[in-house]
Order: sequence, then C-alpha cells, then structure tokens
Amino acid sequence: MTFRRARRGAATLLLCLSLVAALSATGCSVLPGPVHKSAAADGPAKAEDGGSRKAPPVVMFLGDSYTVGDRGVEPETTYAAATARLLGWQVVIGGRAGTGFLAKGRGTQAFLGLFESQLGWRPAPDLLVVSGGHNDWRLPAPKVAAAAHLLLQRARQRWPGTRVVLVGPLWGTGAPTPGALAVRDALRDLARQLGVPFIDPIGEKWITGDWVTGQGNAPRYIKRDRTHPNQTGHRYVATRLVADLDRLGLAHPARKR
Repeated sequence: MTFRRARRGAATLLLCLSLVAALSATGCSVLPGPVHKSAAADGPAKAEDGGSRKAPPVVMFLGDSYTVGDRGVEPETTYAAATARLLGWQVVIGGRAGTGFLAKGRGTQAFLGLFESQLGWRPAPDLLVVSGGHNDWRLPAPKVAAAAHLLLQRARQRWPGTRVVLVGPLWGTGAPTPGALAVRDALRDLARQLGVPFIDPIGEKWITGDWVTGQGNAPRYIKRDRTHPNQTGHRYVATRLVADLDRLGLAHPARKR
C-alpha cells in the first residue's frame, strides 16, 4: 500500500444496481459465498399500501487503495462496489491510495481530511464503512487509534443517525508485521470502547498463505505485488464482508431516527 502504487484521486460513484443487473452489465462472476436477497434484486414490486418499495440503503466507504483501487483496478470494481452489488445498495466510495488514519500517502490528507472533502458534506447515509490501518503500520498504534477516534467522532457529529462499521487492516500475503497487528489491536480496542462494530480481516484470515510458498488462497486472490487483491480477490473480499455485515445485522442498514 505504501509501495508500488500510482497516485489516485478521490473515487466517488453512485450505484443502484441489483446483483443480477450488475453481473449482466459487467460480465463479472461471483465466487461462492453468502447470497442475499435485496429489495433492489426484487425489482419494482409494490408494497402493501400500493406504493413503491423503500429505496435501497445508501452506504459510504472510506478507505485506501483496497477500497478505491490501485493500478489496473478502478473504484467500480473494488470490493466496496462488489459488496454494494451483492446487497443492492447505493454506494459512495471515498478515500485515496496510500492513506490511513495518519498516513497521507503521496497526498496531503489522511482519512479525516478525505472524509471532510469527499463525504462529510453529503446527506447522511444509512451506513459508513471505514476500512483502513494497513498504511499506518509503521506509525505508533496509540496515535493511529487517536486519529481514528477523532474521525469516528466527527462522523457521528455530522450524521447522528448513521450506523458505522470499522474494518481493520487488510493484508496481502505473508504474515502481518508486528506494527500491523498493533494497529489492528488498537483499532479493535477503540471500536469496543465506542460501541462500534469491528471487522477483523487479519483475525478472520480472509487472506492466507503467500505467493512465495504458493500456499493458502493468496496466489489466487492477491496480485504479484503481494499486497493488492486482483479482480477475483476483490469479489472474494466482498463475500467475506457481506457475511460479516449479515452477522452484525447490517446487510440492509437504515439510519436511526
């Protein structure tokens, strides 16, 4: 994430696609995983009172190159967009490659600045997914957690009814560094303190093995840079995220009123 990357601008897109429509339009296949029936997938069926079905949830993602894409991967084909297709969400994807809660990559903004410039001025979404920490692994974990705390507080102040999920560092191949594990632990502890659901890709072993040994699922899902998912990997990561969101009761989120 801090190596071998092209600078990317802000990635923002709106999707209101069902899984069936999306697969038809893009030709993508979805790896075996949880299948969820959504209002978007049902089509224009009517509610009992004769009106249209409730609009799909609006979900925003804030993250690094895993979320917005890296060289050869566009925002609309990352795990964030794939998750939205699977669950029938409208999605806004924000962030920038190389960034984190403290890390600024080659730009001038970390996550808080990117939140303000790309997402925070928009109408409140039903759910905000903040995914990061990978690029912060060289930085002191307590300072990373403090920056994450400020970001989550700002989001709650801006959108009091919006639900929030914190996703810990994603990791490519090989064993995560001690710094990455320290950041993961600090973010997990912060989420517990704030009562925010926490998803732990490292702990759940979303990616296993290494390109070097040829073991685990990394050779199938991770590029030769040993860091970023390939297209198949993004779709796979989406199925893992969907499963966790379903477990948390957030596959079809709605803002608190």
